[in-house]
Amino acid sequence: MRRMVLAALFATLAFSGSAIAQNFPSRAVTIIVPFSAGGPSDAMARILAERMKTTLGEQVLVENVTGAGGSVGVGRAVRSAPDGYTVSFGHLGTHVANGAIYKLGYDLVTDLEPVALLPSNPMIIVSKNAVPAKSLKEFIAWLKTQPSPPTAGTAGAGSGSHIAGLYFENVAGVKLQYVPYRGTGPAMNDLVAGQIDMIVDQTSNSIGQVRAGNIRAYAITDSKRVESASDIPTVDEAGLPGFHMTLWSGLWVPKGTPKDVVAKLNAAAVDALNDSAVRKQLENLGLQMPPKDKLAPEALGTWQKAEIAKWWPMIKAANVKVD
Repeated sequence: MRRMVLAALFATLAFSGSAIAQNFPSRAVTIIVPFSAGGPSDAMARILAERMKTTLGEQVLVENVTGAGGSVGVGRAVRSAPDGYTVSFGHLGTHVANGAIYKLGYDLVTDLEPVALLPSNPMIIVSKNAVPAKSLKEFIAWLKTQPSPPTAGTAGAGSGSHIAGLYFENVAGVKLQYVPYRGTGPAMNDLVAGQIDMIVDQTSNSIGQVRAGNIRAYAITDSKRVESASDIPTVDEAGLPGFHMTLWSGLWVPKGTPKDVVAKLNAAAVDALNDSAVRKQLENLGLQMPPKDKLAPEALGTWQKAEIAKWWPMIKAANVKVD
């Protein structure tokens, strides 16, 4: 009798999951961006959401849920129903680094299902215009001569801008005082206003302000120049060889989401990335498209685990504390 009840239960669950997948989506899908509106993550998510609705046939909304370096927004997604209607947008900071810094209450790998790897963003070293340095070598020299550590904006402990700052301190031999914000959008506002000294920022967040002459750029943290900002040298060219860091992004859903639903979301994301208008928008922000053979959900899962193995030791060695 017990076996019959269990068999009936499993059959009901299987049918329920199949029904969810067949009818998905029948209403709007929400992408939770764990940072404030106006920042680089928000910009990318909104560009993708606008195109994904064409494939899905339903609205794709973006909700900004900030706090604790993005972990509040990710936690909201983890705890949502595993039906595909709530999607977690994140990156190296939120879905890798935060696991080494915060007591999350969830596991970044086992409590989430990967959907798709998204474009990556080389970082860019920028300062307020009042800094007298005109080159990266001059900027590093200026940082070292200040009587107190210069201020560097971040999107919170463990964010991409924070990790990049720690890495920059290590490679350049400087000391920084970190100023956490609820995203690099508001951090950029303070940099333009001269309230902080610098950010090691995502190129997509800074490039518009650099072009407008509101901040000064020193180098791209990649081995090759960014096509949309070809006048800005690489760190190798500017005198800090090997300081390479790319902030990749991705989409996840809660554990237990039906595979067919994951496949539909993946197809919508891939369709968006293959759309020429979307590609142009993203590339104009300095973003680099992922290789075509890395677009399957499994590829994101493999990449996330590899990045955890790479970055957690450095973060823990730096003894990063949550204020």
